Amino acid sequence: MQHELIAPAQNQAPEGEPLRVKNIASALRVDTATVYREIKAGRLDAYRIGSGRGTFRVSRTAFAQYLAERGIPASELAVTL
Repeated sequence: MQHELIAPAQNQAPEGEPLRVKNIASALRVDTATVYREIKAGRLDAYRIGSGRGTFRVSRTAFAQYLAERGIPASELAVTL
């Protein structure tokens, strides 16, 4: 069986800033809808920015905790925590 390595995500958030949904989706290599479902279900802590619908942001600490709870090694992701 041949294994192919997946290239790291291209759109990283600047270090120290909260992560956007698209950054998390890219790091986990899933669709943004999957990340929104995790937020809605309460499994991934996020907060809303802006008025109206706004956008979600996830702290790097909350994302690290999410990864740890699921046994996902952060060292293999394309985002710096």
